[in-house]
Amino acid sequence: MSTAPAFGETNQTNANLWLTLARMTFVQIAATASVLALTALAPIVAETLHVGAYWIGYQVSFIYFAGLFASLSAGSLVARLSGEAIIALELVLLIIGLAMLASALPALMILASVLFGIAYGINNPASSVILHEVTPAKRRSLVFSLKQSGVPLGAVVANAFLPLVALWLSGWQAAILSLMVVPVILLAFTLRHTGRTPHPVRVQGTGILATAIAEQRAVLTDPSLRTLAALGCLFSAMQLTVTAFAVVSLVEIGWSIYAAGLLGAALQIAGASGRVGWGVVADRFGPFRVLSMLGFVGGGLSLLLYFQPTLPVSVLTVTMICLGACASGWNGVFLAAIARTAPPGRVGAATGAILSYTFIGVIVGPSIFAAIFHMLGSYPLCFAVFSIPGLIGGVLGARRHNLSKFVRT
Repeated sequence: MSTAPAFGETNQTNANLWLTLARMTFVQIAATASVLALTALAPIVAETLHVGAYWIGYQVSFIYFAGLFASLSAGSLVARLSGEAIIALELVLLIIGLAMLASALPALMILASVLFGIAYGINNPASSVILHEVTPAKRRSLVFSLKQSGVPLGAVVANAFLPLVALWLSGWQAAILSLMVVPVILLAFTLRHTGRTPHPVRVQGTGILATAIAEQRAVLTDPSLRTLAALGCLFSAMQLTVTAFAVVSLVEIGWSIYAAGLLGAALQIAGASGRVGWGVVADRFGPFRVLSMLGFVGGGLSLLLYFQPTLPVSVLTVTMICLGACASGWNGVFLAAIARTAPPGRVGAATGAILSYTFIGVIVGPSIFAAIFHMLGSYPLCFAVFSIPGLIGGVLGARRHNLSKFVRT
């Protein structure tokens, strides 16, 4: 007797997958837009607060430091609550944070940045658990990559939508408050799902700190998870240095700020497209093979930028766009690899533990690049040095892919 699912059941399963994916993607968009809201409005916010626009750098640091510590405990929180409950908590934190940010009171704005960091840090572990439960293994890299496309889309919302709204409503605070609409709507949908989600089995007698330490130990003792932790740190450092210094390096060699900005936007679009495209490729050839390829190609293109001042404009343009597709396109494949590699029932815990290393790369990568530039005084030479993280990642990914094949055979 055939045990194949009925046609109606298959359609319902697919509908549930795509609806869940859409909801998680919009949550990602809301989180990213909230994180970048102040960055997009920095000049006019700085004028209101009577501070220099460069102070935005401190706000970004608050966000990512808070995200680092939130990611460390996210797996424990998912185990104690549920993925849907954590997403609901994230949305509440975004709503409260946006209200605090719009207050224009420095103390509340700092606290809002901490709340945004916590929300951002717990997002991926919770959404990975939710998507893992509804996604067939053969589609996992594509689905996770589509969800991660919410990051550049959120950046577009912040950078393109908020300044226009600020002009339309004659105030940056009103623009900030307008962002609350999306998380409020998403919270209503999420609370409905929270009530229908089976409660996870609680871990008795283990505190959040002890659980976080145990999760780190589990990652560091598993060769595949340990490799993914290293890749997250290396690739996030490479990504942030490319996105942070691409435009300024072009201006340094004589490009106009307008032309450099256009190429910077094209680089981001390439990264968004790459997230989806690499997801399709990874479902076909395996995530570690694709991550290895992205490391080698991204590192090689970064090394090519050593010749940035002498490259023809057309070659430099193609190089930068391809670098964007590699340096910013790895995230979805990476998260899918964690979900595929983690032991059963440990997707949220492994994702949270491993993403803490990604946050470390985000925090230290641009700082190390800036320090090297201070010593060497050359953006092309700095890009050549920063080919090293990508190339090391390529070696680690290839080694893990080959070892995985060996184990399977």
